[in-house]
Amino acid sequence: MPRFAPHPDRRPALVTGASSGIGRATAVALAEAGHPVVLGARRVERCAATAQEICDAGGEAVALAVDMCDTASIAAFAAAATAAMGPIEVVVSNAGEVQPLVVTADPSDFARQIGVNLLGPQCLLHELVPAMVERRRGDVVVVTSEVSQRPRPNMAGYVAAKAGLEAMVDALRMELEGSGVRVGVVRPGPATTEQGSTWTADDIHTTVSAWQRWGFLRHDGALRPEQVAGAICAVVTAPRGSQLTHVEVQPEAPVDPPAEEDQ
Repeated sequence: MPRFAPHPDRRPALVTGASSGIGRATAVALAEAGHPVVLGARRVERCAATAQEICDAGGEAVALAVDMCDTASIAAFAAAATAAMGPIEVVVSNAGEVQPLVVTADPSDFARQIGVNLLGPQCLLHELVPAMVERRRGDVVVVTSEVSQRPRPNMAGYVAAKAGLEAMVDALRMELEGSGVRVGVVRPGPATTEQGSTWTADDIHTTVSAWQRWGFLRHDGALRPEQVAGAICAVVTAPRGSQLTHVEVQPEAPVDPPAEEDQ
């Protein structure tokens, strides 16, 4: 008898922040891999459009609204997801928000960054992980950011939340050791998503200038959402008996043109 039972044939997956960017790409990739998918976000109409695309392609998907700053909304979302798809086997906590905040920013704005990026994921795990432990299987993937390891100026709330999120997930992995539930972090570098799209021109100029001064913008490469989604799928689909605990995904630098003597 194998030490680890194989993954079940049906593995419903739940993805937060699925209205755009990495979340949307992950929902599509998981559906293409055969997972029934629950797409969650505040912009549920966008999730619904993606869910319809998945269904039109022969997959199974449902869109549900969730506000990651509202514990009641998260609890309702988790319950509705389970009712729609059955027991959730894969949880991808991806929803996040980044604002250009310094440490001395308005405490209410700072608190919102901690809420959506750290407290919201904790609530989601509270709602879904205990049932996974009871079944002795499941995958939890939490999307963080390279800033958790390499803090940047002018985004202090996001940095604090993502660093705390990785620490929390590492603690969760230790708490769940031997339960059959695997816990992984996917840590993207610079990516082309809608994060920062609401910033003012002054915010962008000030923040980017600070990043350049501290050497964080080394080249013009950026990840596509689909590339991060591929890493998430790799964590989820790893054979039982192994786990990918920390996966950092960085953009490859643009290829230098050949030297003149090589032409």
